[in-house]
Amino acid sequence: MEEVKSAVEEHMDLMADLVQKLSSELRAGLRPAYDNFIGFFHAIDWKEPWLIGLVGFHIVLLLVTIITRRKTNFQMCLFLLTLAGVYLAERLNTVLRMNSKSFSSQNYFDPNGLFISVLWSGPLLVIAMIILINTLFSLCYLIVRWKRAELRHRASIARNKEE
Repeated sequence: MEEVKSAVEEHMDLMADLVQKLSSELRAGLRPAYDNFIGFFHAIDWKEPWLIGLVGFHIVLLLVTIITRRKTNFQMCLFLLTLAGVYLAERLNTVLRMNSKSFSSQNYFDPNGLFISVLWSGPLLVIAMIILINTLFSLCYLIVRWKRAELRHRASIARNKEE
């Protein structure tokens, strides 16, 4: 019983420390995160052709996602392709790190994969979430249509019985 009591006390102390750290970070505000983002943004040379192409690719993919929102099968293929792109990001980072001198003025591809995560996986995940939300709305609409048809069918059966 004492072991359980000491384990619970240790857990409570750990939770109290975590809450205190979180509250102190929240009191500090979002300024440090904003400063890190601005530093990251300014460290990138946005005029490089391959970066312009990458941003253009993500914009075109987003437009295709929005335009084809009613085509469920195409959207599911697009969803799987975007998730496959995220899955392959680590390998892509390794290949690009080895060959970065051939297409880039600086090597953005660190071993931790921060750059590829932010500029490749991040937009792909946002597009995948848009597809997922669109699919959920479509499913809700189909369920409502199905239920209305079922109620109409029951009402017609009831009318036929009365006659």
